[in-house]
Amino acid sequence: MKALNKTLLILVAIAGVILVLLFINFAFSVYQNVTIENITRLLITGVLLGAVIVFFIWKLVTAAKNKEVKESSHTIVESIRKVFKIVCAEGHFNELYNFEETKKIFGFIPSTKRALVIIEAKVLVGYDFDKCVWQTDEVNQRIKLVSFPQPQILSIESDYKYYNFDEHIFNMLGREDLTRIQANGKKQVEMAAMKSDLPKIAAEQMRTLLTEVMQSKNWQIEDTYKITEVDKKFITSTDSSV
Repeated sequence: MKALNKTLLILVAIAGVILVLLFINFAFSVYQNVTIENITRLLITGVLLGAVIVFFIWKLVTAAKNKEVKESSHTIVESIRKVFKIVCAEGHFNELYNFEETKKIFGFIPSTKRALVIIEAKVLVGYDFDKCVWQTDEVNQRIKLVSFPQPQILSIESDYKYYNFDEHIFNMLGREDLTRIQANGKKQVEMAAMKSDLPKIAAEQMRTLLTEVMQSKNWQIEDTYKITEVDKKFITSTDSSV
């Protein structure tokens, strides 16, 4: 809406300048013999015409500021299910994302739109126990890990702050651009989290947690090395939220 108001004001200003120029050209063509009286009439008419244009622009700006906004929402629950996911590590990231896109108007005039975005994100890394496989020996009170999943990004809570908008009247930042910026920025945060020590920290936390829980029940857990075998290429983002 702000971009639309900005565009409308620019168009009105351009139209006003064109009207003034056309009027002056017409007036000089009518008054070929320029006198002080004719010049005075032209100046007064130009001032009045400019005042009318400014009045309409002011009305447009005032109407935009005094607009009435009505909002409504309807929440629909799509699905609810039980999960067993444990968060073992938390990381905070600040990502600086620079967006720039250039297109050519009429095939040869370059027009570039830019946006600088700072993404503040909290990343939670943990495990989905639905993917765990183990064997239980109740006689000897032992649990053997058959396979253990890779740590994964359980959620991303992100906040986007936009700076340095640079756009042109024929190449403006739209809703699709902002959606793409957020998606690409979030992807950069995911990649940074995957390359950080979060997966390793989560694996160490999980091994310590399971070992202590089992020992408190006088049980033993075997093959805990499978927990700390972290392969970053298997880390995926699930149940993430923007």
